[in-house]
Amino acid sequence: MTGTRIAVAGATGRVGRHIVEVAQERGHDVVPMARSLGVDVISGEGLDQALTGVDVIIDAATGPSAEQDEATTFFTSAARNLQAAGERSGVRRMVVVSIIGADRFSEGYGAATYAHEQTAAAGPIPTRVVRAAQFHEFVPQLMEWGTQGDSAYVQDMWTQAVAARTVAEALVDAATDESPDSPALVEVAGPREESMVALAQRYATRHQPGLKIVAVPTPEGPDQKIYDEGGLLPGPDARLGGPTFEEWLDSTA
Repeated sequence: MTGTRIAVAGATGRVGRHIVEVAQERGHDVVPMARSLGVDVISGEGLDQALTGVDVIIDAATGPSAEQDEATTFFTSAARNLQAAGERSGVRRMVVVSIIGADRFSEGYGAATYAHEQTAAAGPIPTRVVRAAQFHEFVPQLMEWGTQGDSAYVQDMWTQAVAARTVAEALVDAATDESPDSPALVEVAGPREESMVALAQRYATRHQPGLKIVAVPTPEGPDQKIYDEGGLLPGPDARLGGPTFEEWLDSTA
């Protein structure tokens, strides 16, 4: 379906900028929303004006903190504001980006993203959720967070990393699919199951030679089993595709 007017919250972010690009390439009218563009999903500044005439909202906004309480406050506030302003403007659908396994977490960022899903789904605008695996682009960020001296400490967990653009394509599909049989929840992941440590090692070889990758155990606590038993891996009905990690690395060279 072309000609849909799509508002993208978090339009300048890691996945948001790809959403804007994909939607425009497909002939849709895109309204980018971000604080730097004068639209604040928390304070509500500029929100009603931005959503005028919009058919679908894609919520890809993220806050400044990955801590559970702060992230939960950001996600739930943004979802409520988008739902309320969207209802006033006659928005027909909302699509939320989340993470695979969100409903299994009892704490941390995973629990915050599940609260995001629930808050959006409780609003007056019908909502679809796209749960994604970790982005290829997340690997260097994870390494940066864990770097001490000449070593990067990376959690020894399994994932099926996916390119941010591939996730953007799935989000635009969910935003524009008018089929009554379209699922309310979709998982999207990359083509291959891999160790996060192995991905970090390959990234370091290409971009940070000399950096030592050190595997560390997954965090202890009530959610440790989620990591250890492959809880971040997609289910059998997931949408798989996009470039492999090596192909993505080639594109960043």
